[in-house]
Amino acid sequence: MSQSITLQQNEGAYTVSRLDPDDAIPSWADGRGFVSITRTDEELSIVCLTERVPPGVRAEIGWTCYKFLGPFAFEAAGIILAVVRPLSENGMGVFVLSTFDGDIILLKSKDANIAERILKEAGHLILRPAR
Repeated sequence: MSQSITLQQNEGAYTVSRLDPDDAIPSWADGRGFVSITRTDEELSIVCLTERVPPGVRAEIGWTCYKFLGPFAFEAAGIILAVVRPLSENGMGVFVLSTFDGDIILLKSKDANIAERILKEAGHLILRPAR
C-alpha cells in the first residue's frame, strides 16, 4: 500500500471557471472557501464556490473540494500520486492544485461517493466539513 493521506472535504459546491488570459481578476472570485486564481498565456482560470460565479461565465460546475492534511515537506514524493493513482485506475478524473503549504483535489460531485469509497479502500481517510 502507498502512503495513507487524510483529506478534509471543504464545505460547499465548487466551480472551475475560464476567462480570457488578459481579463482582470473579477471581484466575485475572492471570498470564503478555497480560491485558486491561475493565469497562463492561454487563460485565466478561477476555482471558487459556485455561488459566487455569475451567469454567463464559461464554467465547469459540480465539483467537491478536498484538502490534503499535512504538513508535507516540499520535497516529499508520492503525496499526490497516492491519492490520484487509485482514482485514475478506477477511471475517475481529478482536478489537482497545489499551494505553498499543501495540495487540493477536486472531484466531480456526482462521483464523490464512489471516489471516497475508492480512496478509503486505498487506505486514505476522508473528513467531513466542520460545521
